[in-house]
Amino acid sequence: MLLNTYPLAASRDMVFRSKETTMQSSVSVMVYSLSGLDRLNEENVAAAMAVVEETGLSRILVTDEAGRVLYDTRETGGAVGSYVFFSEIVQALMGYDASSCIYQNGAFRSRASSPVLYQNRIIGAVYAYEYDTEQAALLEGLQSNLLKLSAMIGVVVLALSLILSVALTKKIGRLLTAIRQVREGAYSHRADIGGHDEIAQIGEEFNSLTDRLQTTENARRRFVSDASHELKTPLAAIRLLSDSILQTEDIDPSTTREFVMDIGQEAERLSRITEDLLRLTRLDSGVLDAPTEVDVLPVLEQVMRMMGLVAQEKGVEMTYDAAEGCVVQATRDEIHQVIYNLVDNAVKYSAGGAVQVSLGIEGGQVALAVADNGPGIPEADLPRIFERFYRVDKARSRAAGGTGLGLSIVSDTVRRRGGTVEAVNRPQGGIVFTVCWPLAEGSVTV
Repeated sequence: MLLNTYPLAASRDMVFRSKETTMQSSVSVMVYSLSGLDRLNEENVAAAMAVVEETGLSRILVTDEAGRVLYDTRETGGAVGSYVFFSEIVQALMGYDASSCIYQNGAFRSRASSPVLYQNRIIGAVYAYEYDTEQAALLEGLQSNLLKLSAMIGVVVLALSLILSVALTKKIGRLLTAIRQVREGAYSHRADIGGHDEIAQIGEEFNSLTDRLQTTENARRRFVSDASHELKTPLAAIRLLSDSILQTEDIDPSTTREFVMDIGQEAERLSRITEDLLRLTRLDSGVLDAPTEVDVLPVLEQVMRMMGLVAQEKGVEMTYDAAEGCVVQATRDEIHQVIYNLVDNAVKYSAGGAVQVSLGIEGGQVALAVADNGPGIPEADLPRIFERFYRVDKARSRAAGGTGLGLSIVSDTVRRRGGTVEAVNRPQGGIVFTVCWPLAEGSVTV
């Protein structure tokens, strides 16, 4: 619309201004040739107009002060002797210059008039009229070319729109198909969208999201499977022992007592697994108590006192070296859980050996190291020891009373408070677990 309106309107206005200027100049020349006459009549006007150069105008009229035509260039049907009262002639006889130009029926129709003066007295008027079809033809040609150009642009735009529409629709269709597949549970499905546009980027983000969903779903299924297996083991033992008591006639009291003690141990183990699962669920949901400044040293001393008797029963020598001022942002229960799990794990696998615990400040962080001289962990298993229910030696781990969740709880608890935990085999045998928390702001580094 802009292409077919503005250029045409601007060209027409330019022609109008040019016509008005040209017509007014031509009329001024004729008025000048008549300005030396004291009064106008047919003879002196014809003589004066004879010396005016050919202007190419369609019609020229000269009237006296009453509006009677004295001169007319129309060859047939001339108006000499008649009175005319065109609006332009009326304005000229009133002493004003007048001009107008219109575009109508494929032609420019231009009119102009001026008064003829003698000693500041109006003695007549000159009127000129031009009927121009040549410039009108040029304007029509311009309009025709613009219409053709517009049609070509419209076809190109339509074709590009169809191509882009099909391409975008195809990409969006692939993305919708992938979304429906994933919604139905096919987390391995990926959106195959090529290109580098925004939809392709959305496809890449969708594939990244489905990768995370698949990883999470695999972890969930593995967790449910492992949890079910871990819970089934003590439940099966409890059922077996209880059935043995019920189905064995004349069972002696000592055997019954032994079975009941075994049932109690399995129930305790079941309780520990349940508590660990609940704790991990709270960590996964992000439900954490508000952190406070906790001094790690008193918590470490409490755990060492609690584990002292267990270590004596297993013949494990426990020592610790701790610095003061080790304050972190956490809760006391979280710190206690982390230290207890690591020390308990070290004591279980260091029968007849030694466990060393150290606490200090390194590089603006509180570092806790728990080292033992047990059998260590194969290098291939080290990256997975913080996974839930992962055991290097499953039979030995269950015999030691572990749930397979202790190190996972340590890792998740520390990580959610901005800390890190790592495990490294010692050259002399055994393994050392190192936990680092950010030092609480305002704490004095010792």
